Amino acid sequence: MTKPASNIPPVLRPENPPKRTLTELAERFGRGSRGSLEGVEVRGVTLATTDLHPGEVFVAIHGRNKHGAEFAQAAADAGAAAIVTDAEGADIAEPVGLPIVIVDDPRGVLGALAAWVFGTEPGADSGLPILFGTTGTDGKTSITHILDGILGQLGVVSGLSSSALRVVAGDAVMARLTTPEAYEMHALLAVMREHHVEAAALEVSVQAIMRHRVDAIVFDVTMFTNLSHDHMDDFSGMDEYLEAKLPLFRADRARRAVVSLDTPAGAEVVARAEVPVVTIATPAIAVDQDLAATAEWTVTVLEETLDGTGFTLTNNEDGRTLTSFVPVIGPHMAANAGAAIVMLLEAGYPWERIASALDRDGGIRAHLPGRAERIHGEGGPAVYVDFGHTPVGIQKTLEAMRRVTTGKLVVMMGADGDRDTTKRFAMGKAAADYGDVVIITDHNPRWEDPANVRRMLLEGARSVKPEQDAYEIVPPEQAIVDAVKLVGPGDAIMWFGPGHQDHRDVQGVRLFYSGRELARRALIDAGWPVGERNWNDPYAD
Repeated sequence: MTKPASNIPPVLRPENPPKRTLTELAERFGRGSRGSLEGVEVRGVTLATTDLHPGEVFVAIHGRNKHGAEFAQAAADAGAAAIVTDAEGADIAEPVGLPIVIVDDPRGVLGALAAWVFGTEPGADSGLPILFGTTGTDGKTSITHILDGILGQLGVVSGLSSSALRVVAGDAVMARLTTPEAYEMHALLAVMREHHVEAAALEVSVQAIMRHRVDAIVFDVTMFTNLSHDHMDDFSGMDEYLEAKLPLFRADRARRAVVSLDTPAGAEVVARAEVPVVTIATPAIAVDQDLAATAEWTVTVLEETLDGTGFTLTNNEDGRTLTSFVPVIGPHMAANAGAAIVMLLEAGYPWERIASALDRDGGIRAHLPGRAERIHGEGGPAVYVDFGHTPVGIQKTLEAMRRVTTGKLVVMMGADGDRDTTKRFAMGKAAADYGDVVIITDHNPRWEDPANVRRMLLEGARSVKPEQDAYEIVPPEQAIVDAVKLVGPGDAIMWFGPGHQDHRDVQGVRLFYSGRELARRALIDAGWPVGERNWNDPYAD
């Protein structure tokens, strides 16, 4: 499982983009040009020469280490029609001989440019799906997939974009970034329109808002889930982190919003939103019970099992009540399910239609890739993989696991390299607060020394657990085998880190890797039953 991966997901593109010319592009977006623009047709736009198709425009931005214009020759070799860049980039790219349109801020204009090229500019006649956008620290991916699941139960042709998948009318490809770059996002929306998608759920990361990835998109309903410790490598503190999310609730970005009051940040979002807002809270996980009591909708947890969570959603103004079940562990997942239902209501889907579909199917039918995802079968130890990478997210999942696990709970954990280092101690401590045994291993080191990542996690774990209950085991292929040796019927393993991912980044090399498949094989080799595989892996049997 260490061979270089060749499964870099493709960027989906529409088959019949609108007819655009380079002259029109320059008139609309440029402040200057070089070379002849006449007679050049524009069939698409991209930031990456590696997935550039003939006839597309290459947008060259100034990156962290290099200017994208340094790849102008690669763009020409791939068949680029032209280059869009700033004045510095134009000087670099001019010798290649492609026509150049000069703009002040290539990244800043990319969203509007892509929307124009792919014909996805907001408007009543755009033909775009109903758009749901979810942001917050935790819960974004889960709500996105729950929305998609319920839309399917309603008989709606749907689409989604999450940190796990891009889906159009049932056809899926793996995701690259949590939220695609603007050119990929608008291409995806154009593909959805071609496939007559009625509604689409999109996960919106804070980086997406800051880096213009959702520019030129107006969401019908946006959602704020919560705010907790994450991304402190990008922000000076929590106030700045919250500030970066607020643009998604401006009138030029959304039509309506649903806001969770489970964390105090929700009240700030409500106060500063420029669109109509409804509020929701789940008292079982709310930080401030008095604030939660002011919400218009309440999610009440009814039951927790290894198979999922029962809940009731209540409208506190008119008394409407809906009781259902989400097939994932934890009150936070009931909160995510309630939020998804309220988002659908705010988009105009009737209460009776939603309640009837959920009642007919015995609950929500949604697959949440890598979110407390079940690997085990009946009769043996419970084994789950989870993408959890924030202290609060890990804590909520383990609190739920602790309540439904009758025996020993083994927590296995890795963390991303080259990402927020300030949360690692708290992640390791959360694992030790709830797990009987903690195993620290590698996950996705990127360019960082994996021993450094493990050390920080282990420090947190050993602040709670003695050395004999907090192990360091590498590689992860061995760690999961050793973890399975520690458990039997009634016991459980929760593996945080890989979740849905099918690769690792190690020193700039993308390697095939799947925690789900590793856990499955470890169970089989130990003689334990496994569940049905709900994923595709490059090396699955």
